Amino acid sequence: MLGDRGGCLSELLAELLEHVGHVVRVAHDGPAALRILDLFVPDLALLDIGLPSMDGYELARRLRERHELQNVSLVAVSGYGQEADRERSRQADPNGLIAFIEELTEDVKADARTG
Repeated sequence: MLGDRGGCLSELLAELLEHVGHVVRVAHDGPAALRILDLFVPDLALLDIGLPSMDGYELARRLRERHELQNVSLVAVSGYGQEADRERSRQADPNGLIAFIEELTEDVKADARTG
């Protein structure tokens, strides 16, 4: 699932994920994401922290309240990444499953350098 404010980037990312074989559902705000999640349980949720109506932190908290969504991996797709933002993500998801996108890209860069 992709929770993003919308625009060309979210459309491109959804198309890219579909092209490589993933089933993608897109929501442009938190309430829409929750409605999608009533019918669809993703393996991964890419969440924009700055979603309108309900930010990504609140959406993550609500995801974790639902038993069937406990194991969904959460990734923050955001320009936010300061320590205060990371602390808010830990509060939203005590299991520590929220990763910030730059953490994932750093892992890819490290693999590329050593591989």
